[in-house]
Amino acid sequence: MTLEKLRSQIASVVRQELGDDLDLGKIVLSYVPESMAGDFATNAAMVYSKDLHRPAAELAKELAAAIEKGVEGVAHAEVAGPGFVNLTLRNELVAEMAMSAPHTKPTSLANKDIVAEYSDPNPFKVLHVGHLYTSVVGDAIGNLMSLAGGNVHRVNFGGDVGRHVAITMWAIIRELGGQHPEKLSEIPESARSKWMAARYVSGTKAFEEDDAAKAQIIELNKMIYDIHSKNDHESSLAQIYWTCRTWSYEYFEQFYDRIGSHFEKYYPESETASLGTKTVLEQLDKGVYKKSDGAVVFEGEPYGLHTRVFITSQGLPTYEAKDVGLIMTKWQDYHFDLSVVITGSDITDYMKVVLQSLKQFAPELADRTRHITHGNVKLAGGVKMASRKGNFLAAVDVLDLAAEASERANGTKDPRVVLGAVKYAFLKSRIGADLVFIPEESVSLDGNSGPYLQYAYARARTLLSKAGAKPADQLDDLTDPERILALKVSQYPDVLERSVADLLPHYIATYLYELAQTFNRFYEGNRVIGDPRERTRLRLVELYSEVLRESLRLLGIDAPDHL
Repeated sequence: MTLEKLRSQIASVVRQELGDDLDLGKIVLSYVPESMAGDFATNAAMVYSKDLHRPAAELAKELAAAIEKGVEGVAHAEVAGPGFVNLTLRNELVAEMAMSAPHTKPTSLANKDIVAEYSDPNPFKVLHVGHLYTSVVGDAIGNLMSLAGGNVHRVNFGGDVGRHVAITMWAIIRELGGQHPEKLSEIPESARSKWMAARYVSGTKAFEEDDAAKAQIIELNKMIYDIHSKNDHESSLAQIYWTCRTWSYEYFEQFYDRIGSHFEKYYPESETASLGTKTVLEQLDKGVYKKSDGAVVFEGEPYGLHTRVFITSQGLPTYEAKDVGLIMTKWQDYHFDLSVVITGSDITDYMKVVLQSLKQFAPELADRTRHITHGNVKLAGGVKMASRKGNFLAAVDVLDLAAEASERANGTKDPRVVLGAVKYAFLKSRIGADLVFIPEESVSLDGNSGPYLQYAYARARTLLSKAGAKPADQLDDLTDPERILALKVSQYPDVLERSVADLLPHYIATYLYELAQTFNRFYEGNRVIGDPRERTRLRLVELYSEVLRESLRLLGIDAPDHL
């Protein structure tokens, strides 16, 4: 039996006892902490007390008797607190649920075509820790949607045109002493990304402080758009542009390979700008967008939003128009049932305006687009990063810091452990809040960390490999300590359901840490190898390790058998 079937049986009893017209969707079945009596609790009596004008405690007593009698697998039901009904399951049901747990998958997204867009780095700029964070979160959410049956297409989007490119290009040209593409060969391959990042910082300073430089950058921005419109690969400016753009993409690929991220398609803004501009201008004639001081804008105030520019007075598309073009392009490519866009929370209001404008002429696409935002990773002291100021933490620096901390604490720089430490540190917190990455905490083997869980898995696999007996086929006649572990294992499918429904990977991280702690308590007090119940306990260890392995995989973390 699954937890969903248990819920269904409880709902059936509630309907029989309290009436057929009740909204059974209000019934919640939650796990009871190990320190309290029972395995599950239902809120049914409290939910319907007001509707039926009866005390919750009275309803709870009535439902407890009915559930104990009418629900298969419930050994005992009793009233708890102000009107909860606590349920204790029969041991055979706990065993059945634990046995099926590692192989029970959600199916809520079966056969849905889903586009997952995340990471979104801009060429001509360095990848900072925010890109690492978005990539880790995006990978985990993509894994969840795939688990639930979705046909997930992972895509990436970035600005290979726009003001930031012109800023960097302006500084590069100055650094080269003019438009001399041949001098780029003097830049060592290992230094290219940091070299371009430094140019962005110096170019930004010039743009903000020097009017003459600002005017030159604005003009250069138009020239870069012309490189694309004319398909120019021959001019000196074009050669510098294409070479540095290629450097950026090679740098991105190397980094994604290092962290295990893979994308089906990369959408440069240069490829979405044209469709976005065309669409906005078409809708300008239909009144969706309006002219304002020579620019094309969408007035968001009637929708409780704000006005944003989609095409500048110079006729160039802004990020907004490019995003409209991106959504239209993704639709042309995939005809998606759902498009998930994962970004930092700093563009929440921006995306609301873009989607509201889209809703005026393509409501289906707007409704099928879900924007998920996460918080920022901050520097020590809570300073927000800004690549234009140069006070950012590069993505590779985060991995290097974790590697150094792992070597100090654990005597290893194993890339699997280092990457597991970083990913888990990002995923264990609810998406949305800011976080400060602390390398020492991320690699600790004694706390809530990725390496702690990796070693927990490796220890379980070592235990299984050392056993002389094979695990039992079934879990029979569970003892109380075995039952506690089996019940925790059985929670896995419900955790997956909630993680997929909310697209929140931290549910899995929280559960894994609790599961490992439950196993440790069991193992400390109960011998496995050499015990008369060795085969049953080995089966429990096997189930536990399977759940650990699959959960870590969903989080994008390796689960090595040996470390």
